[in-house]
Amino acid sequence: MKYLKQIFNFYINSSIHVALAVYALAWVTLIEFGLSYDEDVLYFVFYATLVAYNFVKYFGFVKFHHRQFASFLKWIQVVSVIAFVAMCYYALRLNRAALVVIILIGVVTFFYAIPLIPRHFLLDEQRNLRQISGLKIYVIAMVWTLTTVLFPLVNYGVEINAEVLLAVLQRAIYVVVLMLPFEIRDLKYDSLKLATVPQKIGITNTKIFGSILLLVFILIDLFKAHLDMENIIIHGTLALVTFPFLIFAKKNQSKYYSAFWVESLPIVWLVLLLLFR
Repeated sequence: MKYLKQIFNFYINSSIHVALAVYALAWVTLIEFGLSYDEDVLYFVFYATLVAYNFVKYFGFVKFHHRQFASFLKWIQVVSVIAFVAMCYYALRLNRAALVVIILIGVVTFFYAIPLIPRHFLLDEQRNLRQISGLKIYVIAMVWTLTTVLFPLVNYGVEINAEVLLAVLQRAIYVVVLMLPFEIRDLKYDSLKLATVPQKIGITNTKIFGSILLLVFILIDLFKAHLDMENIIIHGTLALVTFPFLIFAKKNQSKYYSAFWVESLPIVWLVLLLLFR
């Protein structure tokens, strides 16, 4: 049992789970736009997410605590190197327009983790996008949305029209909702200078805010050119499944509440689509 727990913790800590979640959302986009399974796009998304998350999470550890975390980091680095090689392989199979989107995402991710931004724009000494007051959750939502909606569609050559923009908005809203339990959890650790949503409006109002966003997430379907009842039912079901995870989120939540269960919700979305489409 001990070894199973260690394997599971490695699965979470090495960002494999979050990479599967982002992979699932990219596949959701392909299904909702009637596009076939694209191995190049989806595998690139999986490996790039794994590399990006490990880079963001462990850059500081490698730089300042490499001896203390040597054993732990060694295996994370092995996984990350393998993922980086695979990411490069699939990147070579993408079209130029998609690569432009990926470069944009890469630049945002880089500045999210690395302290290169001029100090006078920020409120602390870290000098990266993550530390700009009130910006963290929206940067993450933008990166996830570009990666899982715009990038797959651009690689397929889909015209960027009102339907695509509504899908972008809908996805961004859902990702913001997914981030709220993390922000509630991190109240114990985040500097007040970050001005996260629960820091600014409190836990109760954060849950109300998230609930309103879930409602908007469903209502967006009504503004699409082709009213798809299956999509409305699937999105409604997803919102109902997501709602309890938002409502029961708290500062002292279990280790896996957000890191596993909340991050599993994109996979639930994909399963719902595969079952009912």
